[in-house]
Amino acid sequence: MTIKTGDKLPSVTLTQATVDGPKPVSTDDLFKGKTVALFAVPGAFTPTCSARHLPGYVDKAEAMKAQGVDMIACLSVNDAFVMKAWGESQSVGDDITMLADGSGDFTRAVGLTMDAAKFGMGERSQRYSMIVEDGVVKSLNVEEPGEFRVSSAEYLMDQLGA
Repeated sequence: MTIKTGDKLPSVTLTQATVDGPKPVSTDDLFKGKTVALFAVPGAFTPTCSARHLPGYVDKAEAMKAQGVDMIACLSVNDAFVMKAWGESQSVGDDITMLADGSGDFTRAVGLTMDAAKFGMGERSQRYSMIVEDGVVKSLNVEEPGEFRVSSAEYLMDQLGA
């Protein structure tokens, strides 16, 4: 079953790359007491994700934070090392928290998997965005396969009232 507006995010452990190496982080701790703009991509370093999706959030980070967003997080079914390298290559700095869902546990728990086997990628995340307040989904925007519109930073900014 796919998560929907009003649902609490599942309690799952993700991974963040830190200067001390990969660090597990629970979704309960990560989202507690914060307004988070979360977006997910099928894969780090993939064409649309690298050319449009992540850069849009980097460009809109300051404006989103001015609208009350405490954290902008990018999630992908990749490992923490890949997410760190991708973030560095895209110059995300401290503006975007890069989250690794290496085994796809979060993606499966929210019901937003996709089969990317025909691209040699296996089970991945669908492309989506959401606004999460204190662990509860306030808006959810899931792309149709092959599309890039409702998960964009611009679309999410409209939902924030900017």
